[in-house]
Amino acid sequence: MFQFMRRKEAPEVKASATGPVVAYASGGRVAWSPRDVVSLTKQGFTGNPVGYRCVKLVSEAASALPLVLDGVGGDFAAHPAMDLLARPNLAQGRAELLEGFYAQLLLAGDGYLEAVGQGDMPSELHVLRSDRMRVVPGADGWPMAYEYAVGGRKHRFDASTGQILHIRNFHPQDDHYGFSPLQAAATAIDVHGAASRWSKALLDNAARPSGAIVYKSADGHGTLSADQYERLVGEMEMHHQGARNAGRPMLLEGGLDWKPMGFSPSDMEFQQTKDSAAREIALAFGVPPMLLGIPGDATYANYQEANRAFFRLTVLPLATRVLANLSGWLSDFAGERLRLRPDLDQVAALSSERDAQWQRVMAADFLSDAEKRQTLGLPAEVPHV
Repeated sequence: MFQFMRRKEAPEVKASATGPVVAYASGGRVAWSPRDVVSLTKQGFTGNPVGYRCVKLVSEAASALPLVLDGVGGDFAAHPAMDLLARPNLAQGRAELLEGFYAQLLLAGDGYLEAVGQGDMPSELHVLRSDRMRVVPGADGWPMAYEYAVGGRKHRFDASTGQILHIRNFHPQDDHYGFSPLQAAATAIDVHGAASRWSKALLDNAARPSGAIVYKSADGHGTLSADQYERLVGEMEMHHQGARNAGRPMLLEGGLDWKPMGFSPSDMEFQQTKDSAAREIALAFGVPPMLLGIPGDATYANYQEANRAFFRLTVLPLATRVLANLSGWLSDFAGERLRLRPDLDQVAALSSERDAQWQRVMAADFLSDAEKRQTLGLPAEVPHV
């Protein structure tokens, strides 16, 4: 089909002795049956500000990392792979492509890249939606094909051509699909959404708890007629509920008395419940709550420490894993070993660590200048211009 897309050492038989069992037992996205990708994305990303901001923070930070390409002969200042990543397709640059790929990993647990073109290197790269892709396992347990479905139409990619790069998160109960942070945070997302709806209902009722209208007639009977009751309810809904009527005085006719009710302890704890759910959502994505402005978090002393921990514990591990898989994929096309890695010296969030390392190395009198340069990841000799 496409000669340049054929992997050079594609395994034909799975090495593990459990291969035949895995191939027989795999039946699709079993783990997603109660909460499919589309529903989770609607609830936790498009319908939840905390989930949305977490995905945006991680994907934007990881895609903005400056990259370095290493090869057998050293660093590549210019290489077709770097040119491809700089302009992967006509509609996207490197940052847009990688941001979309990282977002798919966070939302669905799986990310798919498609290589397009002919020659030693692909001419274009495209991110494919994970919710539209289905892995077709072969008899040996390895993916035999990838089936992409849109609006009743399907296109099948032969896995042996290497046209599709599939990266997935670890899933303990699925052999072909990854586990999404959204699924781990699904309960917290439901709680946060319910608390938001409760707050909205409270605002619709003039931001006050319900009270009681007590009726006492002149003869001592406390019962309203049906017409009186309907009129009273209509007057309350029309003139005394909603933000537009907030603070509007209430005129009660004879025999009617308003008894306001204070917030119950459960009402007072609702906001705390919402903040707790927001922290759990942030925890699932590896984002310090301090970066999201969530109150009540005292894990880090200041914003700078929280931001540094965010990069060290979340952004860099994710980017390193994706870039390692991307490097191996592009190496098959290029016919040489390539290694993409983040350039940590240009990450502003890690500047304090970098300054401290430079000071320690420069103060080490037992090291020669060449050894100091090598320790800092620089060439032993100063290049001559």
